[in-house]
Amino acid sequence: MANPLTSSQFVRLLDNRLREVAEKKFSELPSQIDTFYRMLPSSSAWEEFFEVGALPDIPEFSGKLEYLSASPGYHVKIEAKEFAGGVMFERKLLDDKKYNVLDDRVGMLAESAYRVREKYGVRPFAYAFSSSFDFMTSEENLSLCNDSHTTKSGTSTSSGFDNAGTSALSKTAVNATRILMRKFRNDISERIIIEPDTLIVPDNLADTAYEIVGNTPTGASSQLDSSSANNTVEVNYRRFKVIPYMRLDDYDTNNWFMVDSKLMKRYLVWIDRIKSEFNNTIDFETFIVKHSAYFRIANGWLDWRFCFGHNVS
Repeated sequence: MANPLTSSQFVRLLDNRLREVAEKKFSELPSQIDTFYRMLPSSSAWEEFFEVGALPDIPEFSGKLEYLSASPGYHVKIEAKEFAGGVMFERKLLDDKKYNVLDDRVGMLAESAYRVREKYGVRPFAYAFSSSFDFMTSEENLSLCNDSHTTKSGTSTSSGFDNAGTSALSKTAVNATRILMRKFRNDISERIIIEPDTLIVPDNLADTAYEIVGNTPTGASSQLDSSSANNTVEVNYRRFKVIPYMRLDDYDTNNWFMVDSKLMKRYLVWIDRIKSEFNNTIDFETFIVKHSAYFRIANGWLDWRFCFGHNVS
C-alpha cells in the first residue's frame, strides 16, 4: 500500500510564515478524443462489430438467372479495460495545514483520469504500424496502416489495399497520398468513394503542414504557392484541414497521417464503458482520508480505409 501524504512529508505546510504556497499545476493538453472518434455508449463487457461485403457485378443474362454472393467481412472485438487509482492523506496534515492546497483532492484524481484517457486516445495513430492493440481483437490481425491488407472475397488485393508509406511530409507526398487514398478498394476490389480532407500531424510538423495547404492556425490563407518562383496557384488550397496532435510528438515527430474525416468518425470508435467515478472514505482505525477513482474505457478501429499513414525513418 502506498504511504499516505503526512505532516512529516509536508511539514512546511504547517508553517504560516511562508510567503507563498502553490500547488504544482499546469494546464493539461486539450482533449482531442471527440475530434477523432465516434463516441459509443456501452452496457456490455465488450462490443463486437462485423460487416457484410458488397455484391459483385451483375453478369450478362444467358437465359438463366445467376445468383450473386457476398463475402463476410472481418470481425472486430473491443473490450474495455479497468483503470483505478487512489490517494491517501493523514488526517492531521489536512487539519493543520495553513494554506489552501490539497483541498481539491478529487480534482487531482480527475485530472489524472483525464490525462490517461487522452494518452490512450492518441495510441491508434502512435502505433498505427503495429498489430499489437490495447483493447481490440481484429480478425484481420494487421496494423491500421499496412501495405498488405487482405479480404475474404478472394479478389485481387494487388492495388488499393496499401495504406502505409514512408514519405516525409511535403507537398509532393501530400498530393501522391491523396491519389493513393482515392484508389482504395472495397472487399471485392471495386473502386469506392474516399475523400481525404484532413492531415493529422505531430506539433513538430504543424508549420510545414499549414504551409503545404495554404492555411495558418489563425485562418489566414493564400492561394499562391510560396515555394514557386512564379507564385503559381497552390493546388492544396483549402483542400485539407490540418490537425496538430501534440501527443504524437511523444512517440515520433516525423510520422503523419491523411484521413477522410467522415469515414474516420465512422470507423474509429471510443467506448466509455464506465465514466470516471470518485469515492472517498475515512479509515476507522487510522483516520486516514482516502479518495479513489475508477473508470473503464476502450477504443479501436473497424476498418482501415479512412486513413493513410507514413512511417518516416
